[in-house]
Amino acid sequence: MNRLSQETSPYLLQHANNPVDWYPWGPLALEKAKAENKPILVSIGYSACHWCHVMERESFEHDNVAEIMNEYFVCIKVDREERPDVDAVYMDSLQAMGTRGGWPLNVFLLPDTKPFYGVTYLPPQNWVQLLKSVNNAFINHYDDLAKSADGFVENMVQSDIKKYGLTPTAAAYTVDAVDEMFEKLKQNFDTLKGGMDRAPKFPMPSIYKFLLRYFDITQNPEALAQIELSLNRIALGGIYDHVGGGWARYSVDDEWFIPHFEKMLYDNAQLLSVFSEAFALTDNPLYAERIYQTVAWLKNEMSSPDGGFYSALDADSEGVEGKFYIWTKNELEQILGADFNWFSKLYNISQHGNWEHGYNHLHLTNFASETAKAAGIHSEDFESKYQQALDKLAAARTSKIRPGLDDKILASWNGLLIKGLTTAYQATGEESIREMALKTGRFILEKMTENGKLWHSYKNGKASITAFLEDYAAVIEAYLGLYQITFDAAWLTEAVSLCDYTIANFYDESEGFFFFTDTEGETLIARKKELFDNVIPASNSMMAQNLYTLGKMLDRSDYQELSDQMLSKMTKILLADVQWVTNWAALYCQRITPTAEIVIVGENADEIRKDFDRFFVPNKIIAGTTTQSSLPLLENRTPLNGQTAIYVCYDKTCQLPVTSVKEALEQLA
Repeated sequence: MNRLSQETSPYLLQHANNPVDWYPWGPLALEKAKAENKPILVSIGYSACHWCHVMERESFEHDNVAEIMNEYFVCIKVDREERPDVDAVYMDSLQAMGTRGGWPLNVFLLPDTKPFYGVTYLPPQNWVQLLKSVNNAFINHYDDLAKSADGFVENMVQSDIKKYGLTPTAAAYTVDAVDEMFEKLKQNFDTLKGGMDRAPKFPMPSIYKFLLRYFDITQNPEALAQIELSLNRIALGGIYDHVGGGWARYSVDDEWFIPHFEKMLYDNAQLLSVFSEAFALTDNPLYAERIYQTVAWLKNEMSSPDGGFYSALDADSEGVEGKFYIWTKNELEQILGADFNWFSKLYNISQHGNWEHGYNHLHLTNFASETAKAAGIHSEDFESKYQQALDKLAAARTSKIRPGLDDKILASWNGLLIKGLTTAYQATGEESIREMALKTGRFILEKMTENGKLWHSYKNGKASITAFLEDYAAVIEAYLGLYQITFDAAWLTEAVSLCDYTIANFYDESEGFFFFTDTEGETLIARKKELFDNVIPASNSMMAQNLYTLGKMLDRSDYQELSDQMLSKMTKILLADVQWVTNWAALYCQRITPTAEIVIVGENADEIRKDFDRFFVPNKIIAGTTTQSSLPLLENRTPLNGQTAIYVCYDKTCQLPVTSVKEALEQLA
């Protein structure tokens, strides 16, 4: 076994038996490279990465390949989820080399850690040839490599302000601007199948977060149509696990049909938020089903006894991608018995299969009942029969070999999940969901927080790795969500503490954005900032949202001004190519009209809040108390004639208090 056997990361442990002399990222490997004047090979991936597994099987497990790697290089394995800072630096260098990024990410460094060449997956013969070529270049053309490496580092350390032309604008927030953003985004809509007009198709939750807020402002029917089309297809397609619940990471095609079968906590966390808001807006029962099923999957398959949630389920089982989730016709006949005939028509099951090697994957493009009617198999008891059939498959699947579980717990992804759960609770009122959210919040507070600072990862009872901006941003947002579903001011206190720490230790005064790494964290060759929203929103856009919300909650003009400065500098990109900054665009929507400050005071505050939260009002903050509170929003707010009162306020100016949600909604309108 190599040195990775001493690590806790499931991804690193997967490589612990390789004949490659792997090191984890750290001083031991970096000092060895300098002492022996050897180039460094950094190979980055994650436990649920299919092509990472393929490259391991084809190359890293073979003695002849390992012999070359060990002779010529100091070899380092990195779990990108444990060390997103290392991944970001070297992914940036790969893209500067003109190569499309992805994982496994294999980057060759000089002994001083400067990158000079990189690739993603390569088959074994190409990989071996590359190793020899890089070794030859290092020996015979070192000066050329050093010159290239200096150029790549120079590109990486370039100011973000200069690189992207980020200058503050004095322009007011306007509906015309978001109309322009929508029109730009619309050019890339897939108006037949939902999502964006490309394959593979990623859910990209922040796109729908923006569209929901844009629709709330403008009532543009095109926005609502794209939201519903996309969310319906994401809910019905093969990217969703019809049997066990939960979403896979993306579909490899443009039909939402065959996914890359890994299930990531961050996708499911954010999709919970999106589907919950969409349910509050549309009352579509399909969205409620997916919320409840996904929460059940999280509880059954992803929850740790300690209270947090694990990171991912692998795509592969028994060395085959998706094997846990796909079925042969014979398997389905045996499991479903008399139900097979109608079920096979519903899902187009065949002997040949609708995927590879005679396998069938469950996939719909319309509601199950509508599909059944079109196929002539609908009956009065269809819904119960349909659920019973899925339950039979779920029971049968328990005997299959399960995909690998990445059981590290990340503060950032658990923060995203808490936010998803708080939004799901607001939309459904299901008390068990609130309790899940609170239990996860308490876990982060008790197990992943020390002396007012977060840890990034938790495994085997131990928290480790200095937290990154993504951790602080997601956990602050989570705590704001917890306050607004409990009115427990302790969550606000924790949010402020983390926010102030972030400003002190991550904020770059010269550029007006936050670095990804803590001043107390490890120093790499470049200190990066995360500005662009991807499958997970940029940590800077999340912080801008947090600062705005906390500023409103606590009457902190310093927080609000910082948020506005950040958003102002992103305006150029928002208007030029909004699809890469949609979480920023969601915040922009919130700034067009005043944010409603909903204050609920009285003994029934929680019940009134629960009733109010069912409605889709995205541009609001909500505060309350059953007794008294020192929070600025609650000062001088009292019940009305002994009844719990609702105050609808804008910029600290309140309308007359009312005692029913109906009256409060009328004031909002």
